[in-house]
Amino acid sequence: MCRNIRPLNNFEPPATSDEVHAAALQYVRKIAGTTKPSKANEDAFNHAVAEIAHITQHLLDDLVTTAPPKDREVEAEKAKARAAKRFAS
Repeated sequence: MCRNIRPLNNFEPPATSDEVHAAALQYVRKIAGTTKPSKANEDAFNHAVAEIAHITQHLLDDLVTTAPPKDREVEAEKAKARAAKRFAS
């Protein structure tokens, strides 16, 4: 899994369309093996990103959980702490 794709479910406020698009873009980049497609593949690449973003938004809208929503700032602080511990020299 691409490290840049972050969980988007069960956050308050919910994931934005920009976050969903960014996750779709990272996924397509990983699958395609390139960060920028050639001119010949640009339409297919962009179409895949749009389709995956669309389906991802539907998935997020349909998921149900009983867990309380996570706070973005708290989760960001946890991630920073994990990174600091992992990359401490």
